[in-house]
Amino acid sequence: MGKHTLEELNHIQANFNLPEKDYIFSPLNDGYINDTYVSENKTPCYILQRINHNVFKDIEGLMGNIDRALKQLNGNGYQEIDLIRTTSGKYFLSDNSGFWRVMTYINNSTAHNTTTETKVAFEAGRIIGKFHLLLKSVETNDFVDTIAQFHDLDLRESQFNEALSNAASTKLEIAKTAIAFSQRMLGQLKELQTTDLPIRICHNDTKLNNILFSKKTNTALCLIDLDTLMKGYFHYDFGDAIRTIVNTAPEDEQEHSKITFEKNLFVAFTEGLATNERFLTQKEIDNLPLGAIVMPFLHGIRALTDYLNNNIYYKVAYENQNLDRCLSLFDFTQKAFDELDYMRDSVSSLLKPL
Repeated sequence: MGKHTLEELNHIQANFNLPEKDYIFSPLNDGYINDTYVSENKTPCYILQRINHNVFKDIEGLMGNIDRALKQLNGNGYQEIDLIRTTSGKYFLSDNSGFWRVMTYINNSTAHNTTTETKVAFEAGRIIGKFHLLLKSVETNDFVDTIAQFHDLDLRESQFNEALSNAASTKLEIAKTAIAFSQRMLGQLKELQTTDLPIRICHNDTKLNNILFSKKTNTALCLIDLDTLMKGYFHYDFGDAIRTIVNTAPEDEQEHSKITFEKNLFVAFTEGLATNERFLTQKEIDNLPLGAIVMPFLHGIRALTDYLNNNIYYKVAYENQNLDRCLSLFDFTQKAFDELDYMRDSVSSLLKPL
């Protein structure tokens, strides 16, 4: 069961407005941050999750964001998820073991870490576009930043430089190739950045396994893991999806020859996005290829920074996993950078502005 016993988990879940039964719990281990369990009684019923308070400091604000968003995230082509209130009427429980929430489970759903199927890529593009359309009218100032400056390149550079100054000499030597790539790419990306873009409420972590699909039809159902839902630019969500859809290798793949930029999956994702009614400005469309480079790089430099800081942020299964993640992400970053002109041509032909 991991960190918590069956008895403990049943005791925690009993604080929520749910049928009184003896539940069994199965851990979900795909996430790097929270502790997540599927709660079952004959069939899967709910998701029980312990929110990582070391990462998310403002639990009240975070849960307020999710509550506001979920009220909008339902409609034709998008599966609704509900938050379950506690017996005292709140959307989360705080006790000695941490902060907990319960959400409805979508039966006969699945998630993919990677894909080679154009239908999956297409559906991912469609559902991310639908997600943004459903949230396009919300008041952005009602949403708090759950992680300040989450995708801010300047902040990540500052954190990286601080880690460099404090890291052990052995780690600096082992990571010297990744460090050199970071320093070179930081300069190139700063030259490409545009800030005159609409602020939207974004998911901010649209990797492929944060999208639920129907087991029967492979139709995308909805986005999950909404902890980073806050203000941002659309190319954040576009780029984060591309890094896990167009690359068919795992995020910590050590054989970099297996890391690819699959053009057919890029086109399929963009075509799926285009099936939604128009909501992007011309400047946003122009910046989508930049997102496909910036997002894998940002994830890579964060993993490298965490490696240099002795793995204090991400869960790791072995000592150098963050370095492997970083090197894999940087390899894809370079491959995406090499396809910049192709991406520009594709998005300009497939997407039309508002």
